[in-house]
Amino acid sequence: MPRERRKRVPFKDRLRRDWQMLAMVAPGFVILLVFSYVPILGNVIAFQDYNPYAGSNPLQAFLSSEWIGFGQFQLLFEDPAFWDAFRNTLTITLFQLVFFFPLPIVLAIMLHNLISGRVRGFIQTVVYLPHFFSWVLVITFFVQMLGGAGLLAQSMRDLGMQPWNIMTNPDTFIILVTAEAVWKDIGWGTIVFLAALSAIDQNLYEAAAADGAGRWRRLWHITLPGLRPVIILLLILRLGDALSVGFEQFILQREAVGRQASEVLDTFVYYFSIATGNYGYGAAAGLFKAAVGLCLILIANKVAHAMGERGIYSKS
Repeated sequence: MPRERRKRVPFKDRLRRDWQMLAMVAPGFVILLVFSYVPILGNVIAFQDYNPYAGSNPLQAFLSSEWIGFGQFQLLFEDPAFWDAFRNTLTITLFQLVFFFPLPIVLAIMLHNLISGRVRGFIQTVVYLPHFFSWVLVITFFVQMLGGAGLLAQSMRDLGMQPWNIMTNPDTFIILVTAEAVWKDIGWGTIVFLAALSAIDQNLYEAAAADGAGRWRRLWHITLPGLRPVIILLLILRLGDALSVGFEQFILQREAVGRQASEVLDTFVYYFSIATGNYGYGAAAGLFKAAVGLCLILIANKVAHAMGERGIYSKS
């Protein structure tokens, strides 16, 4: 017999039935709409010679500004400073994908295998705490530890050694910012992986142990396959945000190491657009960054589908 089609509930009835859930979601939806979607409309100034003083209000300034098509993008792509920032951003992103992204996975596995819940809770609290520090505090901490007058330099001088130039060395700046990011966010990054580990059926571990599988075999054949969908999902999202490596962290250290080493796209937009009042130029850079991020997400999601994973959305 053919299966009966489920009767569709009218829209008004669904509103009446789920109004409590909708009311709970409404504040978050409004915040997302106002601060994430409405500003997208401002990207149109990337195609204008936008002059914020052309009118008495932003709308009049927008209507009075001259349309120049892709002129801002042409200037952007001819600017060597833009390509320096683009190259630095990609280099730092790739470096952190290799040396930072796996660390929360390793830490989550280590914490998950701790027998003592009290010890696990203490370690979690310690490694989570730096996430709530501002970048000003994080960089101040590193200056006090690794700066020219910091603890490490003073200890090396006391031992008759030449102190290392860490905080102001452009050649090792990529290692420095990665170390700062690890110290600040490694604990916070373990939360999702710990949740994924807790969802793995413990009977699988018991059955594997009964069959003689050691700790490393259980890790390889049970733990990592259980984490694989989450790892791929977070990797795709990280690639989509690849050109946003942080603003505060880099602008606070820009003067110490120089523009050539520390300039990324976020600081480029600030110094070459906001600081100079050339808002259309900055909008063009931001739009280019968003387009590259979208392309990376689509490509990574295709690769995830080829590997048999769902990705961020399923195949149509």
